[in-house]
Amino acid sequence: MPQPFADEAADVASAGSARVAVLGGTGFIGRPLCAALTARGHHVLAIGRREPAVPVAATFVPFDVSDAAPEALAALFREHGVTCVINAAGGMWGLSDEEMVHANVTLVDNVLAAASALRPAPRVVQLGTVHEYGLTPVGVVMREDTTARPVMPYGELKLRCTERIARAVEADDLDAIVLRVGNVVGAGQPAHSLLGNVADRLSAGAGEGEPLRLTFATLGARRDFVDLDDVVDAVVTAAESTARGVFNVGGGSGVAARDMVRMLVTASGVPAEVVEESSTDAAPGEQWQCLDIGKADELLKWRPTRSLDRSMAALWASH
Repeated sequence: MPQPFADEAADVASAGSARVAVLGGTGFIGRPLCAALTARGHHVLAIGRREPAVPVAATFVPFDVSDAAPEALAALFREHGVTCVINAAGGMWGLSDEEMVHANVTLVDNVLAAASALRPAPRVVQLGTVHEYGLTPVGVVMREDTTARPVMPYGELKLRCTERIARAVEADDLDAIVLRVGNVVGAGQPAHSLLGNVADRLSAGAGEGEPLRLTFATLGARRDFVDLDDVVDAVVTAAESTARGVFNVGGGSGVAARDMVRMLVTASGVPAEVVEESSTDAAPGEQWQCLDIGKADELLKWRPTRSLDRSMAALWASH
């Protein structure tokens, strides 16, 4: 897909304290993001559907953005003087196609309608995904102007969100940026993810005396993995900048899933054997995702600084 809206030079210095609403503020990315924004001196409003069991470093408001009328969301933003909205919400695991549309596209439509009703309109930071691109031949990195060919419903829906934001920018001069994020790894890894599932299995089997046998169909797929704290840094930078457009946020390399699983086993210290029923790597062109992060480096002055070994240690320590 061609670049959907024009890039603008970024002022990455904070313009002072902002009032930031984080949608999905109690989630995997949203929780540490709230803490980082608060530490930067911003006033943070964490918005989520349910009261969190563990408090977040922000003012929490229970609110279902997907179900609410845009007028109600605009009123909430107005009440709290919100100047920036970060969408770290959405979902795909355990949802039907219809539910995924509601959790992703409907949510973005409501945010855009609410933002356009306010003057001045708040800046919008959308967390997109590497899955908007689909897959490329092995060795071909994904640039922001790479034609988007998503191969899964979640990627298709997130691409629709990006396109809606692009149209809103063009029509209403909305101040917005989209970050296409790689596969995030870190503390609080969701149990439904590959690494979260492996961590649960390692934790359950620790201390049994015999080495665990972790069996998988295949772990040959190579994906772009990035540390959670690096992603949080990128989102904070994007929120504080004036940059517009689509920016890739990833590790900048394609890493085999088997290498990630082995790193996690090492970090855990739990004796385990990783077994693949088919260890042959998938054919070139079918199992590769690797983000070109040069644009974020140039315009946002952001690059990942944490190693994946560090990510695995943080993941395991949170179990």
